[in-house]
Amino acid sequence: EVQLVESGGGLVQAGGSLRLSCAASGFTFDDYVIGWFRQAPGKEREGVSCISISDGTTYYADSVKGRRTISSDNGKNTVYLQMNSLKPEDTGVYYCAARPNWGFGYGIWYRDLEYDYWGQGTQVTVSS
Repeated sequence: EVQLVESGGGLVQAGGSLRLSCAASGFTFDDYVIGWFRQAPGKEREGVSCISISDGTTYYADSVKGRRTISSDNGKNTVYLQMNSLKPEDTGVYYCAARPNWGFGYGIWYRDLEYDYWGQGTQVTVSS
C-alpha cells in the first residue's frame, strides 16, 4: 500500500523558515516523482515544487524560486521541502504527491492530475 506522510508544518512569523518532510512507503522510491502542492483557503491546489528521485532533477514554481529547496534522502525514502523567507501568502495546507516517473509530463509537473498518490497534508500558517 502506497503511503505518503507529511510533517513539519506549523505556525511561523513572516520571514521565518520551515522544513516539511514527506515520508514515502509502499513503492520503489527511486522510480517515482514526488511533488509538493499548496492549497490556500478557498483556492485551488497549486504546484510548489517537484523532484525526480532517480536523477534529482528539480522544478519550482516561479513564485517560490530562490525561497524553496526540494531534496530527497533516498536511504530514508523521504523528500524535504525547505521553505525560507516565508510570507503570509504562503499559508495553506501543503501536500506531497507521487507517481511513477515513466510517462510523467515533466513540462506540466505542477498539475495535480499528473499524480496518483497523495498524503493527508500538513498546515503551514505564516503570520504577518
